[in-house]
Amino acid sequence: MKKKFGKIGFRMSLIGCILTLLFMFAAVPASADVSAAKKWINDEFQPSTLTQDEQLKEMEWFIKAAAPFKGMEIKVVSETIPTHEYESKVLAKAFYEITGIKVTHDLIQEGDVIEKLQLQMQSGKNIFDAYVNDSDLIGTHYRYPYVVNLTDWMAGPGKDVTLPTLDVDDFMGKSFTTGPDGILYQLPDQQFANLYWFRYDWFNRPDFKKKFKARYGYELGVPVNWSAYEDIAQFFSEDVSEIDGKAIYGHMDYGKKAPDLGWRFTDAWLSMAGAGDKGFPNGKPVDEWGIRVDKNDRPVGSSVSRGGAANGPAAKYALRKYMEWLRKYAPPGALGMDFYQSLPSLAKGNVAQQIFWYTAFTADMIKKGTPVVNEDGTPKWRMAPSPHGPYWEKGMKLGYQDCGSWTLLKSTPVKRRKAAWLYAQFCVAKTTSLKKSHVGLTFIRKSDINDQSFTDRAPKLGGLVEFYRSPARVAWTPTGTNVPDYPKLAQLWWQNIGEAVAGEVTVSTAMNNLAKEQDKILARIERAGIQGDKGPKLNPVKDEAYWLNQPGSPKAKLANEKPQGETLDYDKLLQAWKEGRAQ
Repeated sequence: MKKKFGKIGFRMSLIGCILTLLFMFAAVPASADVSAAKKWINDEFQPSTLTQDEQLKEMEWFIKAAAPFKGMEIKVVSETIPTHEYESKVLAKAFYEITGIKVTHDLIQEGDVIEKLQLQMQSGKNIFDAYVNDSDLIGTHYRYPYVVNLTDWMAGPGKDVTLPTLDVDDFMGKSFTTGPDGILYQLPDQQFANLYWFRYDWFNRPDFKKKFKARYGYELGVPVNWSAYEDIAQFFSEDVSEIDGKAIYGHMDYGKKAPDLGWRFTDAWLSMAGAGDKGFPNGKPVDEWGIRVDKNDRPVGSSVSRGGAANGPAAKYALRKYMEWLRKYAPPGALGMDFYQSLPSLAKGNVAQQIFWYTAFTADMIKKGTPVVNEDGTPKWRMAPSPHGPYWEKGMKLGYQDCGSWTLLKSTPVKRRKAAWLYAQFCVAKTTSLKKSHVGLTFIRKSDINDQSFTDRAPKLGGLVEFYRSPARVAWTPTGTNVPDYPKLAQLWWQNIGEAVAGEVTVSTAMNNLAKEQDKILARIERAGIQGDKGPKLNPVKDEAYWLNQPGSPKAKLANEKPQGETLDYDKLLQAWKEGRAQ
């Protein structure tokens, strides 16, 4: 008996030791996670609007909330811009080391993101666990039953994985990702505007200023309207033509028949021309896509004959000017470039201005050694509000603002959705967001843009900080809720506009076809009934004259398409922004 009890005692002792060792090994990852968090906070996540103690508390919350998902591997996707490259290469690694959840963050072109998103919505098959897709799809997400309602998610099933310090009200793009029903459908991850870009050094050369005023009768400066923009384009392309023996051009754009050509237009080209109605964040009842909605926000038509403006005089004017400037004043080869190919052109230092340029690429334009940066690191260029066309009226949006936002789909299994939601929040948490803003310059938080670190850096960012701190930024907004199915409608734009740019059809035919095809898709959605009382309900066709004689959009042809050019002094404009004034 004694011997038997000895064996039992030995076994019990051995089991106890094993359990102790297992407990110790199990405890190591938690300890290591906190160590990893401290390391990332010290080495990478600076500056921050939080103290390091506050940052560590946020990271400790992530460690605890992620515990049930440790060891999982998830997949997310976004378009390829510097901000998302930072997330994919740096933040995904940090998230894994801190939480134990491995993230594959794929980077693909924007058109491919939309294609994958659409495929998952239609098939119900989980392709990615979360998407960073533009808030341009807010009208789609609000109407279809595919996207997770984040308002209810954060208060219900996702409450246990929702960061207590997320502070949704701190996000500048919150209004862009909220539907007409007041529900938040997406969480902003990065945000950038399309602004006028110009060579500040050239515009301030006394010889150029004197020569410009002698020819056009007004000062060379930031163009307020398209007339001035065209005069400046002509001046640098034809009158100046070269600087230091190098050919220069007064305008830059791109014209390749590809999806990004359509976004060039849906990203508020028609809005700048003045095609839509007054109202923020988008024109009502007619938006910059030329789509009219009724008082219940139901789309009723794109064609002028149904009260829309996609083929109205302002839309046709906008396309005509785009094609004219591209051919007359842009560098050789621009006509065959796409969005990505055109980006390096400004950095070459041979372009005087671009009517709108995506500020997401500011980071690439401030690199020392490029022809557009001074030796002290200050840019030779500046950004300012884009000029407006002759149909534009005060109270209308003036440009586009991209708001790439985290989107969860109902077809993603809940456990994977929760893990992905943790990563999404990690990418926008106050611990990481200020540093990410400095890397990609795509601000999402008011607290970040107002941080002292950006006050210090502002002189090297060409007006970007001042713009985002000013009330002017509210006039730059994404596609709004008038668009009921962004993936289906967006593809019509580049196809039809591309035909006009290639000379296959006239401007009038291209825009008439676009409006007609948009109406066909609206009618198809209406017949399907899947969007219910949120979906389209087309107006009957009427003579175009009926709608053109109504107030607002669609707008009848103006008597004078080229009014006198008007410009602003940039330094006075910048001072107004600094003082909190829109102009």
